[in-house]
Amino acid sequence: MATRSSKQEPEDPACDPNKPISVPFEKVLQAQDAIKDAIEVTPCRRSQMSDLFNMELYFKKEYMQYTGSFKERGARFCLLNLSPEQKRKGVIAASAGNHALALSYHGKLLGIPVNVVMPTIAPLMKITACKKYGANIKIEGHNIVESRTVALEMAKERGLAYINGYDHEDIIAGQGTIGLEILEQVPDLDVCIIPIGGGGMVAGTALAIKTKKPHVRIIGVEPEHCPSFQKAMDAGKAIYTETTSTLADGLAVPTVGVNAFETVMANKLIDRKDMVQVKEECIELAILRCIELEKAVVEGGGATGLAAIIQGFIPGLEGKKVVVILSGGNIDTTVLDRVIERALAEDDRLVKFKVSVSDRPGGIAELTKLVGDLGVSIKDIFQERPWEKHDVFSVMVKMVCETRDADHSKELHEAIKKKYPNNHLIWGQPNN
Repeated sequence: MATRSSKQEPEDPACDPNKPISVPFEKVLQAQDAIKDAIEVTPCRRSQMSDLFNMELYFKKEYMQYTGSFKERGARFCLLNLSPEQKRKGVIAASAGNHALALSYHGKLLGIPVNVVMPTIAPLMKITACKKYGANIKIEGHNIVESRTVALEMAKERGLAYINGYDHEDIIAGQGTIGLEILEQVPDLDVCIIPIGGGGMVAGTALAIKTKKPHVRIIGVEPEHCPSFQKAMDAGKAIYTETTSTLADGLAVPTVGVNAFETVMANKLIDRKDMVQVKEECIELAILRCIELEKAVVEGGGATGLAAIIQGFIPGLEGKKVVVILSGGNIDTTVLDRVIERALAEDDRLVKFKVSVSDRPGGIAELTKLVGDLGVSIKDIFQERPWEKHDVFSVMVKMVCETRDADHSKELHEAIKKKYPNNHLIWGQPNN
């Protein structure tokens, strides 16, 4: 039985915490047959990052679905299974992103009216896309929990079918088709790394893989700011988990799905020791690595599997065939710009420093020549005279530079210290 948060909400009959459902493998096979004509069989290719991490690394590229995420699989299967009467009345969901997009798009293709309640924090680009697909959008609620309450109330009032984006039985079965495809594409895999939010994808995908290949190790990955599945495993039931802001916003589900949790636990799909929490800076680096090495734009939640490898907290992967699911690519473009800069800084390729130089003619020119001679690119430069306390004939210069790598940054650091040996050098302090 799941423990609810303090605010009561209308019941979702398809996701009853008192009667959780363990989804059968046969339903995943049904989903595969039902959705095969409308869902992309996404590539699962060996990555050039394999040598970097000393493993045979494959990426299952679910961001290549039409709406940019794996969510289309479950949404399509769920809509197909509605009764004729329910298809006429329509469906409703609460979502800030990928589930809304998937439901709106496939609802349009199938001629089923779709209603979505989105929180005020939902990105404008996703709201616009859902409207483009013909969905009726209602913006209400400060977060997804409040939006869900509104959606459930509307479902009851209007006779609409509420579709939980990660816990409906058909949603879980639809997501399981990812696992079936992986087994066809990499039949001899050893490990599959799966991002976890509400638990629908990990439940379905792990069920498919472990049913056919029980020896395959499943790694579940969550952002450290929302470890709700790990908390549920520790408690033995789905419980409410306090969350904070995370780049992996699509995985920030405070209470995991009761059906998803039951499916995982009843079938022993994941060991507790194989649950990993990833840090925000590792997610940023994973997004950057995907852009640079895979030529792929992946959102925060979609990059958590690679982030877990970068973080180095998963033992026993060396020399193994490892599949990582890149589950989505719908990252806000304004966020992407900030993420790239933060990742470059984390990678020691974007550095900032302050150094005091002579304010006489040629003083700053000497500094810029030193930087240029090292092949370092100056991204920004700023002079601060009033805050130079040590010499009235000097100026404090703040500079942001881009280097090739950490060794190049170290070379720059050492050169500046040598050039200005008695200086009050401030290196890499972001608030200065």
